[in-house]
Amino acid sequence: MQRLIMIPILLALALPAWSAELHYKLRVDGLACPYCAYGIEKKIKALDGVVKDSVEIRLNDGVVAFEASTDRPIDEATLKTLVNDAGFTLRGVKTQPLVQEDARHEP
Repeated sequence: MQRLIMIPILLALALPAWSAELHYKLRVDGLACPYCAYGIEKKIKALDGVVKDSVEIRLNDGVVAFEASTDRPIDEATLKTLVNDAGFTLRGVKTQPLVQEDARHEP
């Protein structure tokens, strides 16, 4: 009986340890060349939880997109500092839950 009571308690305690998988889309001013893109890509990949091969930079659109699996979402202040330190201006951030591969193919 005690084991049955302990299971929900342990699950509740484990919830914060499960990470959230999020897709980030940053609007960045100043991205003009591949060298610029490399500088910001390097900083994004250094963030904890960033899926390294998910970083996508669209120079013509001024968009930096990436996925991260973290305990808490990466806050806008952190992203703004990162972008500013790379020499660019952050214009906006959109964050959304990552769609699971299985859910994309269901009718």
